[in-house]
Amino acid sequence: MSEHLPIRDSIEAIETQQIMQVSELALDDPNVIPLWYGESDKPTPRFICDAAAAALAAGETFYTHKRGIPQLREALVRYTASVYGSDVKLDRITVTSSGMTAIMIAIQVLIDPGDRVVLVGPVWPNAKAAVEVMGGDGHQLPLEFDNQGWHLDLDKLFAACTANTRAIFINSPGNPTGWMMSAKEQRAVLDFCRAKNIWIIADEVYGRIVYDRKVAPSFLQICEPEDLVLAVNTFSKNWSMTGWRLGWLTHPAKFAKPFADLIEFNTSGTLGFLQRACVSALEDGEGVVDEMIALCREGRDVVSEHLSACSRVRYRAPDAAFYAFFSVDGVTNSLDYAKELVRKAGVGLAPGTAFGPEGEGWLRLCFARERGSLQKAMERLGDVFV
Repeated sequence: MSEHLPIRDSIEAIETQQIMQVSELALDDPNVIPLWYGESDKPTPRFICDAAAAALAAGETFYTHKRGIPQLREALVRYTASVYGSDVKLDRITVTSSGMTAIMIAIQVLIDPGDRVVLVGPVWPNAKAAVEVMGGDGHQLPLEFDNQGWHLDLDKLFAACTANTRAIFINSPGNPTGWMMSAKEQRAVLDFCRAKNIWIIADEVYGRIVYDRKVAPSFLQICEPEDLVLAVNTFSKNWSMTGWRLGWLTHPAKFAKPFADLIEFNTSGTLGFLQRACVSALEDGEGVVDEMIALCREGRDVVSEHLSACSRVRYRAPDAAFYAFFSVDGVTNSLDYAKELVRKAGVGLAPGTAFGPEGEGWLRLCFARERGSLQKAMERLGDVFV
């Protein structure tokens, strides 16, 4: 027997996520202020934890519905109607073990080897990696930046869709840029995809963290039930539940069976007692969402004040999400520079190239944190950026 155990080329070619490469330098170092990951420093609210504990104590430890317990899916139907004004039926909701799992099974159900997915970038690296895991062609189309912020050229987006394009992946509000797609742009993309028979994978996990309105424009507000739209969301950001690993998909009803099958083969379902906590978050957690937005607004103000004072920094405050994405004059290797900042400044940032080649020279900072630690981090960075 050969000692060589071949690995699929598409898997062997995947690069270790660059954010992880930086965080591994000082993940447990109390002297480093960790702003590299996309999560708040606020623990999950007690009432959400209590709901999970009560369900666990009640013995909800058995196998359960693959696509989510009925109570949670029903709560998501009500939530979608309340937040988006969209009448989504129960058979269009599937609960997943994390938002990333939602993206992964969406890619699994759509993409054959060689199929193209056009991703609007810079974008969270796991999305493109999911396409490549399936042997697809992840083609990233960069947003454009000027003094007014980030912009999407729709003509370039449509031109990037070749004959073998199966889907467009759009993360809005965007990670890492904070760019927010307008309803007019969404309508244009939906009309194009209807005409070309191309799917839209809409990653809308930051849709509630917006600074000038209740919710960001959503494809759920304009699509018909059987449109080629798969909308991804998660409990992680709004309710400080990043470690709980629960998300959901809103999809055409015909996807209920294939998604149930893929969940069976990938994770076999999500823990029932954790889903009870999500019901509690949806039903009683609007105040938590408001507090998260207030925390992020204050964090954005702190970071913007400091970055705007740095002559080497190019930056515009984001419209949504909880990231500052900025470039530093003279930086030619974002990954190396982010590692250097850990060592020299004791601040952990994400390198821009983690989000695609267009991120070279840029850095991402998560400002969903309390004022004190952010002030300290910005003072340390200011000493380096001068």
